[in-house]
Amino acid sequence: MKTKIRHLGAVAAIVCSVFSALAHAQVNVTTYHNDNSRTGEYTQETVLTPANVSGGQFGKVFTKAVDGWVYAQPLYMSNVSIGGSTHNVLYVATENDTLYALDAATGTIYWHYSLVPANGVPVSSSTDLNCTDLVPEVGVTGTPVIDPTTGTIYLVAKSKVGATFYQYLHAIDVSTGAEKFGGPVNIQATFPGTAGDGNGTTLTFNTLLENQRAALLLENGHVVIGWSSHCDNNPWHGWVMSYSASTLAQEAVYNTSPDGYGNGVWMAGNGLAADPSGNIYFATGNGTWNGTTDIGDSIVKLGPLSGGAFPVVDYFTPYNQASLESNDLDMASGGIVLLPALPSGQELIAEMSKPGEMYLVNRNNMGKYCVNATPACTNTNPQIVQDVPNFTVGIWGSPAYWNGYVYWGSANWSGVEDNLQAFSLNANGSGMLSTTATSKTSLTFAVPAPTPSISANGATAGILWALDNSSFKNSCAGSTNCQILYAYDATDLATLLYSSSQASNARDVPGGAVKYVVPIIANGKVYFGSQSAVSGYGLITTPVTMNPAPGSFTTSQSVKLTDTTAGAVIYYTTNGSPPTTNSSVYSAPIQVSATTSINAIAVAPGYAPSAVVGGTYSIAATSSVSLASAANVDGIANSGTAVPGT
Repeated sequence: MKTKIRHLGAVAAIVCSVFSALAHAQVNVTTYHNDNSRTGEYTQETVLTPANVSGGQFGKVFTKAVDGWVYAQPLYMSNVSIGGSTHNVLYVATENDTLYALDAATGTIYWHYSLVPANGVPVSSSTDLNCTDLVPEVGVTGTPVIDPTTGTIYLVAKSKVGATFYQYLHAIDVSTGAEKFGGPVNIQATFPGTAGDGNGTTLTFNTLLENQRAALLLENGHVVIGWSSHCDNNPWHGWVMSYSASTLAQEAVYNTSPDGYGNGVWMAGNGLAADPSGNIYFATGNGTWNGTTDIGDSIVKLGPLSGGAFPVVDYFTPYNQASLESNDLDMASGGIVLLPALPSGQELIAEMSKPGEMYLVNRNNMGKYCVNATPACTNTNPQIVQDVPNFTVGIWGSPAYWNGYVYWGSANWSGVEDNLQAFSLNANGSGMLSTTATSKTSLTFAVPAPTPSISANGATAGILWALDNSSFKNSCAGSTNCQILYAYDATDLATLLYSSSQASNARDVPGGAVKYVVPIIANGKVYFGSQSAVSGYGLITTPVTMNPAPGSFTTSQSVKLTDTTAGAVIYYTTNGSPPTTNSSVYSAPIQVSATTSINAIAVAPGYAPSAVVGGTYSIAATSSVSLASAANVDGIANSGTAVPGT
């Protein structure tokens, strides 16, 4: 493997990292949708509020170019030791098989590391896979996961060398970008099965055809990874594997269709979930079902790995699984969320299928397949807590949970758009979700529809963040066919707080849309990836006001600089150069007696610097001619008449 570390700044490559006592570990985002329950809630946000996000001080702080499309969710770590000092760092992985560490405030790149083997390249979507579901290449797709106690980020990278295809599990030091624990390891696996692509008794993991789409899970020292397919190009199966987080040794393998086909672990990029007991949950897509080895179109519960295997503890399969399979109506088009325990003690899973049917399942008694029960079910799923057909128009994303509400975005490939919607959980002790939305956005969204994320300060100041990626098949130009970031009041989705398309001169436009991309919130900022770029948004200091405004004057001027952001410091220059925090600090009106160009910025704690405001003060003194002495008068012309002689 290549072990080069390419620094774009003056940053030392070898540093010491200690993470067990991070002062601000609560602000970290180390896994997809914030936690192993996949709630999507970030409840330590003390900077962003509905008031300041909607108050004209929120906007784009940076957009940084990277070398490939970003399908994986960014991750965030505070107080990372790099180059002898600590930084808040954003980690971004691209389909060009590169991992970046960027300054979370400015987008400055500290290091980036190529995950491609020597003499290798990423996999081509068109020529290698004949599948353009992921474009233009396939490298890192599933969201990585970080272990903050060891300062390690785990990710899977796909590549090829010559005509041979590889998938490697990497363990990368978050400070230096160096490989750890003897990594990377080449992912290989076999599983007992009689499926036609095996040898009659054993299946072998196909590194070309298996799509590592689902986010990685870190659970009690185990890195758990799921796979599906590329465009259903056969032969393929759903796979789940576990690797030791400390040694990268493979610990267990599970196949969802060893005696059949399909049953991919898709979930629109959502991750496998885990409960505190170490049980693992995920949804499977279309494929074969026999209730023993093959479990398609289902929610599956695996117990903690034992003896090199994952035991299947429980599952839920809808009564119409055969119809879902034959009509391409996957269960796994949407991700799952493990909901907090209700006052009754009941622990529920919420999930929605491609047709928009919502399932609320007791994760301690999932109900299996009621067609095989006595009496058998026929047209509903009575064995689960709640089953609501046509809950929405369809799903290609994941829900979020916050403060007693579950949020979904939906749409379908037939062109039907839908709103972002909130549903109450356990209203009046019902133990179920409301069947109609408690609030919804006025805007509707096209496929793939947003997967929402929530920021809040505990149970207050809730904001729902959503990305419109419906233009994912197009390139962003100016402000056309670009991503749009939306912020809504999480207690009333009818209240739009912010849109990245609202600022003048396309100031806040991010980049080209990417299917299933999800925003994260951390420490007063919002981050997400796009086509070969990553963007950060936050509070922006209001621009400086200059009084009088720049212009032409006949006398000296006293220029007063003011800013309305609390605690702002104004920095200025008088030579026309751009101001920085190393420029002069404004403390009193600037005296201008000759033509001078003044530029100024305002900087406030917790805010991005304001835009530069400036201009030129032209001072032009007037001259006069005295006519008091007749000797100075040669003649006077009036309306073209002749000057009289003297």
